[in-house]
Amino acid sequence: MATFQTIGILTKPSAPNMRQRVEQVQAWLDVHRKTILLDSTDMPPSPSCPERQRIAKEADLLIVLGGDGTMLSGARLVEQREIPILGVNMGGLGFLTEINFDDLPQALEKIFSGDFHLDARLMLRVHIRRANQLIGSYSALNDVVVSKGHLVRMISTTVSVNDAFMTNMQSDGLIVSTPTGSTAYSLSTNGPILDPGVEALLINPICPHTLSHRPFLTPNTAAISIQLTSQEPAMATVDGQEGQEIITGDRVEIHASDHRTQLIRFPGRTYFEVLRTKLRWGDGSV
Repeated sequence: MATFQTIGILTKPSAPNMRQRVEQVQAWLDVHRKTILLDSTDMPPSPSCPERQRIAKEADLLIVLGGDGTMLSGARLVEQREIPILGVNMGGLGFLTEINFDDLPQALEKIFSGDFHLDARLMLRVHIRRANQLIGSYSALNDVVVSKGHLVRMISTTVSVNDAFMTNMQSDGLIVSTPTGSTAYSLSTNGPILDPGVEALLINPICPHTLSHRPFLTPNTAAISIQLTSQEPAMATVDGQEGQEIITGDRVEIHASDHRTQLIRFPGRTYFEVLRTKLRWGDGSV
């Protein structure tokens, strides 16, 4: 049975009544003699803040109070150590979060008694190169998006998989997604929903100029390269939260990370239940 002593708490500062909610969690953990590492509830999330650095290095359990955006940030924060993450939905849709705030005390009792399992989610590693020089390195739980910049015009890219030429593409952009990210941006561009247990990467064009360009699944062992060939700058964005501008000739290289996000799940709840709840499957609406 896992023993959790140092508990990191990551928050969504803009959520209503966040300070009061955090104080409730702190009081409960204090009674159970846990060491608490608290992210700021007043400042916007920043990987460089001391509190977050301590959480990344010292926590053996991470509680995320927020929505999917805060969960994505937490997953990247603790990627190197793969500690368990409990998502508490304080936001909107909440595909990644496991419980609502009112259920947190009972959930923590189950966790400390070992009544849970871990759902290991595939992550991405992203390297951006300019003339063979590394200019950016990132990790992602959901997706990497190469998309047009400020000008309302398509971009041109060359896509390769395992150093084999796949296609030249004119489009609004391109998404490389994990199975977890298949219900994020990729879903809004008519991409398929993948079971999180599928060991694959999804390449999904955004509004391609040629209608024959379709979403494509490749094994998670694949190395994907996207080179910008148009003259206008574009953006490479990771999990919708960080990234950088790219210029003609830059390459965005993507492959599966050696690390997995470890999401805490409880017995009796399936992924289909999540889809039915979040996407309103089978409720009779049109």
